[in-house]
Amino acid sequence: MGLFSFIGKQFVDVIEWDNQPDGQLMWRFPFTDNEIQYGAQLTVRDGQIAVFVNEGQVADVFGAGLYKLETRTLPVLTNLKHWDKLFASPFKSDVYFFSTRLQLGRKWGTPQPITIRDSDFGMVRLRAFGMYSYKLTDAQRFYTTITGANNTYTVDQLEPQLRNIIVANISSALGSSGVPFIDMAANQGLMADKIKAVLSPLFVNYGVELDAFVVENVSLPDELQKAIDTRISMGMMGDLNKFTQYQAATAIPLAAQNEGGMAGIGASMAAGMAMGQTMAKAFNPSAVSQAVLGGESTAPAPSNSGGDDPSIRLEKLKGLLDKGLISQADYDNAKAEVLKKLMG
Repeated sequence: MGLFSFIGKQFVDVIEWDNQPDGQLMWRFPFTDNEIQYGAQLTVRDGQIAVFVNEGQVADVFGAGLYKLETRTLPVLTNLKHWDKLFASPFKSDVYFFSTRLQLGRKWGTPQPITIRDSDFGMVRLRAFGMYSYKLTDAQRFYTTITGANNTYTVDQLEPQLRNIIVANISSALGSSGVPFIDMAANQGLMADKIKAVLSPLFVNYGVELDAFVVENVSLPDELQKAIDTRISMGMMGDLNKFTQYQAATAIPLAAQNEGGMAGIGASMAAGMAMGQTMAKAFNPSAVSQAVLGGESTAPAPSNSGGDDPSIRLEKLKGLLDKGLISQADYDNAKAEVLKKLMG
């Protein structure tokens, strides 16, 4: 039996990971007493890295390719074993294969609300979740910091550590970004970029590259959500004419469902458009000036008596200003137009 074991050790001449399962990040090649035949063939496929480990110390690292194992191709191991010439007998070494495939669709989330410091709202508590992807890029660092001398290592073993890193650093990532949280909450892509910038160097410390990071949902306190909704609504109302058209368009299907159907929709739309035009003119200083100086008027036409008298026009302007119907700037502009006509 001992003779057969010895012969078996002498003919270990092909080293490869030919059946790589999904979700496995590391696999140790099984040797009889860890002995490798001199001149053995090492096959490293695309998406793999092979690492030789001598007595717990990382030696030679191989990327994808086909290699013949000898002193020339094992310079680090040769130095560690103090080989000064070609060896002809089997040698001992551990060989680990690592997967560099992209690990897609990994989930992260905050099991409890986290607190961040914000320039607008002070302290904010939130929950969030999303997806991320990563890949192993530095097998030597991954071996020394994560796996050690395990026979196998999987994504299910690694990812609790990665998720802890993500959750623990979200607060600092958002708090140090300099961007108000309310702006980032309205733009989850921006939030994801800020978090990824903080996480990437932390992943590198473990020999892992963070490929993509996505924020899918942010759950906010009610008061903060209302503040965001208000800001969005104010942005929608920036163009009053468009906002009026939007209201009219949404009113059509509602009116069709009510008693009277479409009969009264025309009057409602007309009233809405008129209100929108009136409000738009109220924010247009030139329109106010034109109305006061004899153009289109939203007020009753003046009587013939003294209608062209500049002093009467100025008195009317002052009255509009005192009632708050026009602004100081509108009054000054209209007054300048009256005086210009009077003097010119």
